[in-house]
Amino acid sequence: MTVMPRDHEWTVDDLARTPDDGLRYELVDGVLLVSAAPSTVHQIVLVELLALLREACPPDARTLVAPTDYQPTRRRSLQPDVLVAWRRDVGETSITAPLLLAVEVLSPSTRSVDLLLKRGLYEESGVAAYWVVDPLVPSIQAWALQDGAYVDAGYAEGCQQLHVDRPFRVTVTPQDLLDP
Repeated sequence: MTVMPRDHEWTVDDLARTPDDGLRYELVDGVLLVSAAPSTVHQIVLVELLALLREACPPDARTLVAPTDYQPTRRRSLQPDVLVAWRRDVGETSITAPLLLAVEVLSPSTRSVDLLLKRGLYEESGVAAYWVVDPLVPSIQAWALQDGAYVDAGYAEGCQQLHVDRPFRVTVTPQDLLDP
């Protein structure tokens, strides 16, 4: 991940002028973060998780993948690997209302950002649930927003099952995300 310097803060308007070059461009409080394209393993996990969540989510919600922009402020634009939002909140180019769920699949270059920075940003922005999938273990950690702060909603690794009820009922087995 690279931080792009600038003589003034970046905004969501600036993102519209970034190149379509396969890189991921995200804004954190006016600072541009640029990430490399994900690995094949990352994409396998993402596709399996997308299918699982799409089947489980309520009919008035939509499941999407990066590079869908979640823009809770003019100075923040995040691209969760997988996200779930109410259909009414999905705009033509971005989503500004708090998400039901944001999921990040860890990569070596984004591990700290996903576990620390993004967790705090999603929590502060009112995202109802946040999951982190680690394909190397394999494991999944889930948090749910309660009174404005994330609380542990469950953890599973390998063939263990993670059962969550919020933001909707779903069961995930981390190993199945890699080897369906």
